[in-house]
Amino acid sequence: MVRDAPTTSTVERIAARAGVNKERLYSNYGGKAQLFDAILEEQLAGIVESVPFSADSPDDLVEFTGRTYDYQLRHPQLTRLLAWESLADAGSVPGESVRAVVYQDKIARLTSAQERGVIAADLPAPQLLLTLLSLANWPITSPQITRMVLGDDSADQTRAAVTHAARLLVTPRPELPDR
Repeated sequence: MVRDAPTTSTVERIAARAGVNKERLYSNYGGKAQLFDAILEEQLAGIVESVPFSADSPDDLVEFTGRTYDYQLRHPQLTRLLAWESLADAGSVPGESVRAVVYQDKIARLTSAQERGVIAADLPAPQLLLTLLSLANWPITSPQITRMVLGDDSADQTRAAVTHAARLLVTPRPELPDR
């Protein structure tokens, strides 16, 4: 049996919750798509501000991954907005070039740390960043799968698993001698 997709919020309901009339929303944002973009931009700025990124040590990256998970757990609307955005993705999204700069900065820091031997270089820096973000985001993005797999597992146990996996990914391992 296929269920209907969740009902989207109408501009009227958004205006009512904000305590303004629909025309005011349209005059400020132009429409539902522009309002969505503005809300998503605000939510993304919130996580960037609240979850600092450092690649100076494996501990920094483990903490970044854990704090990203914590933020997503407290602000699941960000994950939901990103999921909606991905459903409508037509090859690029509004503000993509600006958002990409934030990711490129993180990738540059990871690359530098890998080159200095501070963190593991098993994965290329872009893949490492995507994997760390995926570890932090997936339990929030798909709570129904998380629930089916983990049952009533607590968020603390999930956080511990997320940070443990991050530590395995970023901690350099000693080279084995050639035989």
